[in-house]
Amino acid sequence: MMLVQDIRSFIRDSSRPIAEKVHLHLLPDYSDIMVISALFFFTLHHTISPVVSRVLFPVSYSKANRKTRNNWDAHVVSLVHAALIVALSVRCLDIPTLSSDRAFGFHKGSTFVSAIACGYFIWDATEAIIHYTEFGFVLHGIACFSVFILGSRPFAHYHAVRFLFWEVSTIFLNIHWFLDKTGKTGSVIQLINGVVLLGTFASVRLIWGGIISYDFLKTLRNVSNQLPFFYVVVYGSGNVMLNLLNWFWFTKMIASLRKRFSNGNANGNGVHHKGNGDSSLEHKEF
Repeated sequence: MMLVQDIRSFIRDSSRPIAEKVHLHLLPDYSDIMVISALFFFTLHHTISPVVSRVLFPVSYSKANRKTRNNWDAHVVSLVHAALIVALSVRCLDIPTLSSDRAFGFHKGSTFVSAIACGYFIWDATEAIIHYTEFGFVLHGIACFSVFILGSRPFAHYHAVRFLFWEVSTIFLNIHWFLDKTGKTGSVIQLINGVVLLGTFASVRLIWGGIISYDFLKTLRNVSNQLPFFYVVVYGSGNVMLNLLNWFWFTKMIASLRKRFSNGNANGNGVHHKGNGDSSLEHKEF
């Protein structure tokens, strides 16, 4: 235990000079959490998920090719993060210090959540680059990491914990993917999950996300003279970009699900034939 504490102290002390120089004042005290978070998600991807998946899904996982197994493990990471970060964010919704100052208010709870998110998006951006499929996923990972680490100024903690509710839809997206890979493509349970997926995506990302984004942009405008110009650029453009990506991915999801459950793809039992997996729902998350 002493060794672990020494390592955590070393990470904090090492990050302090750089963090103070770039005015990320909360980062040193939570830099160890960010590193631990990143290491956890990398370990989950490359070690824990392969072992557990082989035990729980010996046929579907073991017989899959290397690319599909990597995708499977990435979906496990995405699912675990989504469930964890939503649960942690719920606890931060009623923190008075965040509500009283939506721009610069912070709390140990929101800072902890942001550090966990930073660690995840380090993994996310790295995975999107190494196993490149679409530029939007790379952009998503880098943009999300940037806004969360810059938030340790502190800035935008009130909105950050609310934006993380976007991850509710990611839970059902991952379930949809796993149903595909375990032979449940076109099944009733996948249809139900697909409806829930579209409903949650529209609710938490498009409607809730739109409301929070509008409120955030108003807050950003009101305090723009108290921030470095690049903060205004990064947060303003990042907010617009991520919302546009949500709408883009939503249209792709509708098209994919419509194709998946069209009458022409069903067999005599109303169960649809399994596709080749190259759908717009193939990636670990939107």
